[in-house]
Amino acid sequence: MSTLVIVESPTKARTIRNYLPKGFRVEASMGHVRDLPQSASEIPATVKGEKWAQLGVNVDADFEPLYVVPKDKKKIVTQLKDALKEADELILATDEDREGESISWHLHQLLKPKVPTKRMVFHEITSDAIKKALKNCRNIDEQLVRAQETRRILDRLVGYTLSPLLWKKIAWGLSAGRVQSVAVRVLVTRERQRRAFRQGSYWDLKATLTPADSPKQSFTSQLVTLGGTRLANGGDFDPATGQIPADRNVVLLNQAQAEALTERLTGKTWKVTDIEERPVTRKPAPPFTTSTLQQESNRKLRLSARDTMRIAQNLYEQGYITYMRTDSVHLSDQAIAAARDCVEKLYGKDYLSPQPRQYTTKSKGAQEAHEAIRPAGSSFRTPQETGLSGREFQLYDLIWKRTVATQMADSRQTQIIVQLLVEDAGFRSSGKRIDFPGYLRAYVEGSDDPEAALEDQEVILPNLKVGDSPNCTDLEAVGHETQPPARYTEATLVKTLESEGIGRPSTYASIIGTIIDKGYAQLVSNALIPTFTAFAVTELLEKHFPDVVDPSFTSKMEQTLDDIASGEAAWLPYLKEFYLGDKGLETLVKEQENQIDANVARTVELENLDAKVRIGKYGAYLEKENGDGVVTASIPKDLTPADLDPQKVETILRQKTVGPEQLGRHPETGEPIYVLIGPYGPYVQLGDKSEENPKPKQASLPKGITPENVTLEQAVGLLSLPRKLGVHPATGAEIQANLGRFGPYVVHNQSGEKDYRSLKAGDNILTISLERALELLSEPKKGRSSTSSKSKAALRELGSHPEDGEPVNIYNGPYGPYIKHGKTNVSIPEGQSVEDMTLASALELLATKASTTKSTRKTTSKSANSNSKSTTKSSTTTGKKK
Repeated sequence: MSTLVIVESPTKARTIRNYLPKGFRVEASMGHVRDLPQSASEIPATVKGEKWAQLGVNVDADFEPLYVVPKDKKKIVTQLKDALKEADELILATDEDREGESISWHLHQLLKPKVPTKRMVFHEITSDAIKKALKNCRNIDEQLVRAQETRRILDRLVGYTLSPLLWKKIAWGLSAGRVQSVAVRVLVTRERQRRAFRQGSYWDLKATLTPADSPKQSFTSQLVTLGGTRLANGGDFDPATGQIPADRNVVLLNQAQAEALTERLTGKTWKVTDIEERPVTRKPAPPFTTSTLQQESNRKLRLSARDTMRIAQNLYEQGYITYMRTDSVHLSDQAIAAARDCVEKLYGKDYLSPQPRQYTTKSKGAQEAHEAIRPAGSSFRTPQETGLSGREFQLYDLIWKRTVATQMADSRQTQIIVQLLVEDAGFRSSGKRIDFPGYLRAYVEGSDDPEAALEDQEVILPNLKVGDSPNCTDLEAVGHETQPPARYTEATLVKTLESEGIGRPSTYASIIGTIIDKGYAQLVSNALIPTFTAFAVTELLEKHFPDVVDPSFTSKMEQTLDDIASGEAAWLPYLKEFYLGDKGLETLVKEQENQIDANVARTVELENLDAKVRIGKYGAYLEKENGDGVVTASIPKDLTPADLDPQKVETILRQKTVGPEQLGRHPETGEPIYVLIGPYGPYVQLGDKSEENPKPKQASLPKGITPENVTLEQAVGLLSLPRKLGVHPATGAEIQANLGRFGPYVVHNQSGEKDYRSLKAGDNILTISLERALELLSEPKKGRSSTSSKSKAALRELGSHPEDGEPVNIYNGPYGPYIKHGKTNVSIPEGQSVEDMTLASALELLATKASTTKSTRKTTSKSANSNSKSTTKSSTTTGKKK
């Protein structure tokens, strides 16, 4: 008897094959084999004329979806059908969540098996788990499939109904989405808060003290009260006015008052008035869910949600961790026993929690899987035992530590607060003593607040008692300015979406990726900054389709989808009401489309600006009327909506009307040097653009130098780049300093082989010496990929080639993204994105490239002998054509 087992990916197929008995054949479906049509070319000819065909859902026939097999999946479906002909049994072993259930259902619908068919699910790919799953196969869960189908239809209705409206009214290529548009609004709302923010300033005093009997033990103390009234801090200011509300009873010091108080208190006697010691017990965080793993890997490893899920998928399919799409924090008895065994062996019994610690999931919608993300198996391999490297090692290490920490003893700490008085000024010193580190020995959770100290950092205060008079060795006035609310990182956005009940954690990675890919946000230093386009789209949706971007409405929608999955709600009445009802989406779009003025929709409303901000074909630009007509100027791509103020508007428009600002003249050539602002930021230019000089020399302003503070000397230096620093003493090859796309660098050019090093903080490209350059070049080169100094980080890892097992990855090249397998590279066709590419379509492109290369080689070989004979003829023919 032979059994055909179908999973999603080749990696998963290879791993699971090791644990199945003889007679089992494992094949990969490469993800979904059917979906709604993605383009007009995929719509079958039989329904092409129907008005609903483009939508892919027949809304008049009970929302019947139009499923098609994508072109790149037809070969795979044929192979699976051929494999099924030789099987006596079919087992569908796709992932255990809704998506996996849906893939199994589609496979069953397409393959139409005439042999017994079973559905096998497992939470980890280990020998025990596979054996157990084989004994406990079940049927396909039709209810789960229906819930997933409803979700898919709902997303299609929202996206395909609203996106064309955005193309007409704002710009081609934009998209709207059920969860995506709410996430964009969250980013825009924060940016509006930053724009409305008004800065406030306040001063306080910081003292350095030493006990009278221990002059070497210093500690710091901060002014908190004056004359019995609390001192103002950042939390007392109104962010909209930058002022402290009149009803707030606090003391606000300015610089002069703080400095006068410093003089008054200098040399006075200090007294310890109170000491409070408070024991604090901290418990370890729950094991990872999809959401918390994305948040923590972003904080600690600076991984995007998309990269986190890709790497976690690889770890799961190789059998290192349990399934990575889960809302549950539950740990199995097996996992708890394995974690406790690790604690006892590595840290000792003292570090073991007295009782096995179990966590419960509070969220009602935690249905994706039955266990948290943890190391796979009945015994956990330490990170060092896995043989993993690079990001896979880092992520496994994070998961291992978090899981093991759950079974460790609580951390016991003592918080110490010391109150001091000098005249009428009250000071406070805070300390922390870790009495027993407990789980902190293994794992410390990151913080969303970059200012916050990690829990394992002690602050030791000297032994003090009430009545002591410590000596003040230093007293200084310190100024502070209130800060606007921080922009969202991927971690904080994921946390906000989850807390609001928007979407599902398993979809956050693709949503954030789409937001960036569609130009709704830029990722700068781990912060998600919404663009002017995001503002325009959000304003249109808020005004005309408020429910679509209302977090509470989206959250209720998510709850209804969960209720459909559990059988508590009916899917068809819900879809009819949502789309075709009196206030349904289709009805609203028909009503609102003619009321939306495209000129207004393309205008971003920003207060306190004389000029209008509009969205054009090539991005955001400024528009202002003057005496001669309308002036327009592009807004630099790195200028954010929160930072666009009247002064920057004036600078950008003045450059367009009056011409660039002349900084001075080059001391050697006498040519003028201008400071300009272009689409990619500020730069300096030597000379005027003319027919004789169509491309005058330009140089970008490096970080730290702005159009307002750049000097003529700096501009001359930047325009003289690259700087020749000298020759390498060992090779005799030239060393240069230059400014590139990723900042300033030095390069050692030896026989065409260029060795680069980025300059570090404190290095100046205009003054760096040969000695310093040699020092930088002697340091090991840091590659962008953590796995190897010479390797290039892949944009996406698609899987392994079925013939040789070698990886098939997507990389970014100088001419765009390309697929690489071994020594074969092939560009991604125009119109296809990195995210759309599947392993199957990549294999097809690689095969086409290989056959083309072979035929080219044969042709070259055959024509080599006759080349000399045909030269004259070819020349003649070419001449005639010309």
